[in-house]
Amino acid sequence: MSTLTRTTDKTISAPTDHQVIALVGWLVLCLSTSGTAVFVSTGDWYAQLQKPPWNPPAWIFGPVWTLLYIMMGVAAWLVWREGGWKTQTLPLALFLLQWLLNVLWTPLFFGAHRAGVAFADILMLWLALAATVVCFFRVSPRAGALLLPYLAWVSFASVLNLAIWRLNP
Repeated sequence: MSTLTRTTDKTISAPTDHQVIALVGWLVLCLSTSGTAVFVSTGDWYAQLQKPPWNPPAWIFGPVWTLLYIMMGVAAWLVWREGGWKTQTLPLALFLLQWLLNVLWTPLFFGAHRAGVAFADILMLWLALAATVVCFFRVSPRAGALLLPYLAWVSFASVLNLAIWRLNP
């Protein structure tokens, strides 16, 4: 009787303590992005803006961003696991660039009330994120796939940002 065995190029092993600490670090970094909202008070400014009819309800943003930040952290960790900063400098540097542009958007839009400047920021974010997705797919298809919902959401947010800016000159 023959036994069917399956071999893979890479074995999946349980994360080491060092890898678990790194995962927590990436998650904390990504989730800290939402901290900019703590320092920005929108007051009545956002409520009084003209918005397109397809503007989502306010309650949806918190859960969506929380899920996206978790997926971002796991994606960065998966890439980091493939050799760390020494081997994955470009993908991880692009990840940090898009992360920084993400961090800047909330203070620009909600804090400074600069929808046009925020739109320029989110376009740069989209470009940096698209480059990150490509690089992540090359290292880990799972990591690249984890960023696709984020890219879709940033695409939607870009169009929404533009619409709000155009409706409120």
